[in-house]
Amino acid sequence: MTTPAAGSIEGIDLSVTEFWALPLAERDEAFAKLRAVGKPVHFDEPENPFNASGTGYYAFVSHADVSEASRQPDLFSSGRGATSVIDLPAEWNEYFGSMISMDDPRHARLRRIVSRAFTPKMIQKFEDDVQVTAASIVDDLLERGPCDFVQYVSAPLPLKIICQMMGIGSDHYDMVLHNTNIILAGGDPEFLSEDMDTAVGRILTAGQELTDLVVSLAAERAERPADDLISALASANIDGEQLTPTELASFFILLVSAGAETTRTAISHGLNLLTEYPDQRELLLADLEGRLPGAVEEIVRYSSPVIWMRRSVTRDCTLNGNTYLEGDKVLMYYWAANRDDTVFPAPARFDITRSPNPHVGFGAAGPHFCLGAHLARREIRVMMRELMTRVPDIRAAGEPDRLLSNFINGIKHLPCELG
Repeated sequence: MTTPAAGSIEGIDLSVTEFWALPLAERDEAFAKLRAVGKPVHFDEPENPFNASGTGYYAFVSHADVSEASRQPDLFSSGRGATSVIDLPAEWNEYFGSMISMDDPRHARLRRIVSRAFTPKMIQKFEDDVQVTAASIVDDLLERGPCDFVQYVSAPLPLKIICQMMGIGSDHYDMVLHNTNIILAGGDPEFLSEDMDTAVGRILTAGQELTDLVVSLAAERAERPADDLISALASANIDGEQLTPTELASFFILLVSAGAETTRTAISHGLNLLTEYPDQRELLLADLEGRLPGAVEEIVRYSSPVIWMRRSVTRDCTLNGNTYLEGDKVLMYYWAANRDDTVFPAPARFDITRSPNPHVGFGAAGPHFCLGAHLARREIRVMMRELMTRVPDIRAAGEPDRLLSNFINGIKHLPCELG
């Protein structure tokens, strides 16, 4: 039984912004070096606006460590924060993280209530909406011509679907997108000020504006229920328990931030990858229906929209031969796990025929596996089918403008040409 290595590998520091500005190939090389150590490496925490202290964190960069930790929530807790390296106030974690920053029994309770709202009828409605919305977006693309693919294709699809699901009118789309970008901005100066107090204030304002919207709509639906998710969530009752207004608002923030952003990221990377690897585009076009499901899984593996999630050790334990102490923090790097060459042969190769493909792009198996994975897969699949069928020569026309974030592998802008 061994103790995880302490101290950063020379030249690699996952806690600094400069690392996340590196080209993707250099990041891959760094994570490969970390995996070669054979045990999780300890990093210092970044500075934070809450003057919160901690002991740093261990970077889980192997598929085995990420998978095992995800299956053991009793040892690796989400309740102390899942989306921040530093220890934030509990109310902040739940407000912006909803059930992904909870442990059972609260996590199970909220997930039961939320899942009950996703009835077969509701899911079928979502699926129908995805097809109609994707077709409409491609109609507009053909009329518009060369443009920013993110602005006009990949961002509108998940945003419109989630807003339609919730029963939110199109007059609110710009506000929802603006606030989502702020909440998930990471350290990117396009969306957040470099002054920490100003940045925190903008994030809180963004969350409040989204909360005000959904709470007001929930009050309206209480008087006049509609065939939408807000009505279903507000009225869902499990053994006498319902969502509180705060829980409803935080779940909405989770949907429009994590749900919309990750799907947007995957679709954006999808176009960029099919441009960078023309052989894979030809392979896909040769058998679109047969190879599209595999292409979607490979896009998600390769792009890994959510780079990591945090867990906290609840008691002294051993995982894969390494010992951890109560209170230790770990960051499960999905990005790195999806490039583990012990699981994925030639992981740097984009291969739409890759099989098996046990990626953790939606999280690893366990109670926190992404609730929206089915919807995200459908959105990516439908949009890629529309594009490859109706605009088969569409390509990225330049380098992607990447989000400067250690949390979301986002693309802010991507010029495209239609061929």
